[in-house]
Amino acid sequence: MIVLPAIDIIDQKPVRLYQGDYGKKEIVGESVAEIAKMFEQAHADYIHMVDLDGAKTGKKENAALICKTAQSVRVPVEVGGGIRTMDDISFYLERGVSRVILGTAAMHDEELVKSAVNRYGEKIAVGLDCKNGYVQGSGWLEDSQLYYLDFAKKMESLGVQTIIFTDIQTDGTLQGPNLDMLKQLKEAVSIQITASGGIRDLSHIRALKELNIYGAIVGKSIYAHTLDLNEAIALCKEG
Repeated sequence: MIVLPAIDIIDQKPVRLYQGDYGKKEIVGESVAEIAKMFEQAHADYIHMVDLDGAKTGKKENAALICKTAQSVRVPVEVGGGIRTMDDISFYLERGVSRVILGTAAMHDEELVKSAVNRYGEKIAVGLDCKNGYVQGSGWLEDSQLYYLDFAKKMESLGVQTIIFTDIQTDGTLQGPNLDMLKQLKEAVSIQITASGGIRDLSHIRALKELNIYGAIVGKSIYAHTLDLNEAIALCKEG
């Protein structure tokens, strides 16, 4: 399993939210680039970045900063938020980003997912952001009738190789990931699963590792100093 430290961005600043609430944002550092360098020095396998402004507006609001940061570190970067078209996907992948995450676009446009996977293969991931088991879009402000297991199976059938599962109700709470939903997801599909939301400490990293999933995204736990990134990375490399 790999650990993916996260940088969420609003107005060019690194922030954290509580349960996806834009009204409960906390600025967590001086600059996005500075935090990315810190993650590089910790030998992270990947950096997870989200344009939260873009997730709401459907546009690449912080794209220049994200691409500049991705080009400044030797760690691969994955990006989500506001990526709605093939042009958006190409923009990032041609400017230093290693993987893009489709969220709202994947909910509404299966043809885009299929075309993107055909063109870019493993560089396309899909975000599976859930509330009460149903997929959410537009920065978690849009409800849907898409049950998360059905949606995951559909994405797998379209050739998607990586899904990023977030239980919105645990995100930013440090109360632990939703292991039950992750187990069900692991049984439903055979593609790479990255867990996001609720991770507080090494016990949660260990529990996810025991599930034998692909990755764990950690954000608030690093900024709140309840998880040491170096220790988490070392644990994941054991065995």
